[in-house]
Amino acid sequence: MSDVNLRHGHLPGNKRVVRRIRRPLHLRRTLGIPALFSTGYGNVGSSIYYALGVTAAFALGAAPLALTLAGVFFVLTVLTYTEATVAVPEAGGASNFARQGFNEMVAFITGWGTLLSYTVTISISTFSAAGYLSIFFPILAHNTADVVFAVCATLLLMVLNIVGVNEAALFSIVFAVVDLCTEIVLVILGFVFLINFPLLIHQIHWGTAPTATNFFHGAAIAMVAYTGIETISNMSEEAEEPSRTVPGAYAVLIFAVLILFAGISLVALSAMPVHQCTLADVSQHYCTHGEYTTELANKYLNDPVAGIARALPHPYKDVLLPMVAILAASILLIGANAGVLGASRLSFSMGSYQQVPEILHRVNKRTKTPVNAIVFFSVVAVLIVLTGELTHLSAVYIFGSTLGFTMAHFSLIAMRWREAPDHKKTGFRLGLNIPFRGKAIPSTAIIGGLGTLAVWILVALTDPFGRYVGFGWMAGGIILYVVYRRRKGISLTKSVERRFEMR
Repeated sequence: MSDVNLRHGHLPGNKRVVRRIRRPLHLRRTLGIPALFSTGYGNVGSSIYYALGVTAAFALGAAPLALTLAGVFFVLTVLTYTEATVAVPEAGGASNFARQGFNEMVAFITGWGTLLSYTVTISISTFSAAGYLSIFFPILAHNTADVVFAVCATLLLMVLNIVGVNEAALFSIVFAVVDLCTEIVLVILGFVFLINFPLLIHQIHWGTAPTATNFFHGAAIAMVAYTGIETISNMSEEAEEPSRTVPGAYAVLIFAVLILFAGISLVALSAMPVHQCTLADVSQHYCTHGEYTTELANKYLNDPVAGIARALPHPYKDVLLPMVAILAASILLIGANAGVLGASRLSFSMGSYQQVPEILHRVNKRTKTPVNAIVFFSVVAVLIVLTGELTHLSAVYIFGSTLGFTMAHFSLIAMRWREAPDHKKTGFRLGLNIPFRGKAIPSTAIIGGLGTLAVWILVALTDPFGRYVGFGWMAGGIILYVVYRRRKGISLTKSVERRFEMR
């Protein structure tokens, strides 16, 4: 096939066959740092509106420490994604890294797990948005109404993304900026009126509240607060100058997320401190008598940031409570929008390499968006949201995302290992490398990979819902992949790129 060309050249140990190209198929490179950051922040920033309560349910007064521990692995994972994305600026994220480092089947397993986390992002974000809006519309506090809202919101975002990426990105940028400003104000007021450092220290009862097991479980659950990393990488094929915009977007994301999450968690546990379960708590079925609990983990489990706003004195409470409700719902919808974007772009990338059927790869000629993929994953998200259990959705979310994070770290190590000795170091390059047999292995990727792997194993072992749904999704995907490739007569491990004209 003399007329065949490659976008990234030959992969060592992974022969790539490329079919005849009639017309190159690309997504438009129109996204700068603000659009990339806001899309990633839509996933990460939105999660604090529900992750804080879920983390406190296990870690109690040590929730800020659990979030900090999870934040360490968040930073390590961001560093891995930055180098790997700059090296391979395609839609696909960790799946694409696995293709470069290992082979096509490993790339599919990585991508399929990530698709699970994107899809659950849509469900959990739209569902949680209804809880915050119940301040204005009490009917949304009822189970049926919040599910109906989540379904309608998902379908609206589906239409928005079909229209085009620029419209969706503009939506994300506006609300991300407003949300950031509001959270900063909330943290500042919290430090002025609510913060109590002696209380924060004394409400931690190591060995009892929390136990060591519950603390590490809380730290694992806290990973749900940092699962927007993949989104920026997945949008890199639409980024202007990826070597500049991708590192810039990730740098802003790290600063915004770590500072705000630390401040909000400290203020929240000052406003809603840990205490032993009272008769009033028992009557509300929050806990059993004598247990340690916090309103952050029961009364305000579904809307923890609203609990902070309610604890502020007048007139700040009167102004911020409705504002938090509006902005929480807005940023959660941004998170859902990021899930739609991420799932459709990752599916587009996987279709390019014949991992999924052509229908999920097809791009609309007019809007240049993967319409079929957007519709498919939006519909799946609608089906998932019918479960309506926040803790269950969080476990599935972590199962898929940490699987992708782990494979991203290991794939970067494999990419470094396969480099030629005279490889020219361009773009973003991690330091703190360990020399081994003439190769430079990034220590941050080793530590990050082992940490996210431990979280994935912990969720798989301790959460039945996350385990069954996660492994069921993975088993179904692998069967689909094997059957599809066998019917097409394609090797399970070789990369076969497919290009089609837009329809």
